[in-house]
Amino acid sequence: MVGKPRAAIVAVAESDLGKTPGKTAVQLQAQAARRAVMEAGLTFKDIDGVFAHTDGVFPSLMITEYLGIKATYTDSTAAGGLSNPSHVVHAIAAIEAGLCNVALITYGSTQASDASRKLGGVPEDPRSPRSQFVTPYGQMTPLGYYAMAARRHMYQYGTTSEQMAEVAVAARKWAQLNPKAYRREPLTVEEVLSSQIIAEPLHVRDCCLVTDGGGAVIVTSVARAKLLRKKPVYILGAAENQSHHFTPFDVKDWLDTGLAATAQRAMQMASVTQKDLDVVQIYDHFTIGVIQALEELGFCKRGEGGQFVTGGRIAPGGSFPLNTSGGGLSYGHPGMFGIFLIIEAVRQLCGECGERQVKDAKLALCQAASLVFSAHTTLILGRD
Repeated sequence: MVGKPRAAIVAVAESDLGKTPGKTAVQLQAQAARRAVMEAGLTFKDIDGVFAHTDGVFPSLMITEYLGIKATYTDSTAAGGLSNPSHVVHAIAAIEAGLCNVALITYGSTQASDASRKLGGVPEDPRSPRSQFVTPYGQMTPLGYYAMAARRHMYQYGTTSEQMAEVAVAARKWAQLNPKAYRREPLTVEEVLSSQIIAEPLHVRDCCLVTDGGGAVIVTSVARAKLLRKKPVYILGAAENQSHHFTPFDVKDWLDTGLAATAQRAMQMASVTQKDLDVVQIYDHFTIGVIQALEELGFCKRGEGGQFVTGGRIAPGGSFPLNTSGGGLSYGHPGMFGIFLIIEAVRQLCGECGERQVKDAKLALCQAASLVFSAHTTLILGRD
C-alpha cells in the first residue's frame, strides 16, 4: 500500500524557454511563479514560504522582494542541480513544523542568452581546497569527471558509446512529442557518435543543452491542498544526502555515488518499490549519468545499465518511460535542471502531457544529482 502523503504539490509552471534575450533570471522566475500561482487559484498574498535558487546572492530574499511576498520562511539552498528537489524536502519540513503554510519554489537562468556556462555567485576564494588542489590542474567542470566515470564504466562493465548514445536518442524522441522542447529534430545513434568529442568518451550529444528558462512549484499541506482549485499531486517519499563539495577526493568507487541510499529511503517512506513506478525522471546532464542512476536506483543490476537502455526501452512506446519531456539532453537545460524534473513528473501524473502522456501514470520518481557525485535527492510523487 502506498504510504501517507507528506505534503502536496498544487501547481507547477515554466517561464519562457529556450533563448529569452531581454529577460533576466529573476524575471523568468517571476513569470513562472505567476503562472503557478494562477494555476493553483492563489495569489502572492497566500505565499508565506519562498525557496529560490539562481545565479546571484540571497536569491530567496530577492524573489520575496520582487514578488511582494511577506514570507515567514525562506531558503536559498544552493547545491547544484538538485537544489530545487531539495527545496521540496525542506518545504515539507517547514510546513510540518508550522514555519510556513504555502511554499513557492523557483529557479531561473539565462545561460544561453549570456553565452555562459559559469556557476555564478561570488568569485571563488583562492584559498579554498578546490582553488588550490583542482583548478590549477585543469579539471574545472563536472564534464571531465563524468567522462572519467564513463571510461571506468566502459572498462569495468563493457558499456559502449553506442549504449550511451541510446539515452540521447530516446530523449530526443520524447522531445519530438513536446512542443516546448528546444531540440526536436531527429537524432540517431550514428549522429551522436559522429558529433564532436567534448571530453573523451563523451560527445557533444552526450551532454546536456545550454538554454534559458525558469520554473516554479507550489507546495502546501495535504489539508490545504484539498481546498484548492487543482487536484493535487502528493509527495509520498523524499530523501537527500550530501557527501562532499565539488571534487570526489574521498569517493572510493566513482560508480557508487550514494544515490542508492536516498532511493531506498524515499521508496520506503512511500511504501513503494521500483515495480510500482509508472514514470521516472532522472537528471540527465550526461548520458552516462542516466545509466549510472538506473543502476543505483535499482532498476537494473550494477553494470547492466548500458544494456537496459537499448532497444527503445526508455523511448516513447518502450516499457520504461524515462525523461518524458526530452530531459536536459533535448527539452532544455538552463544551468540547473532539478525543478524541471518535478514539473514534468507532476504534469504526467495530472495527465497533461498530450502526445507524450504515459497512460494511467499514478506514481513517479524524480532523481537529481549535484556537481560531481556530491549529493543526491530522490522524490516519490503520486496521485489518487
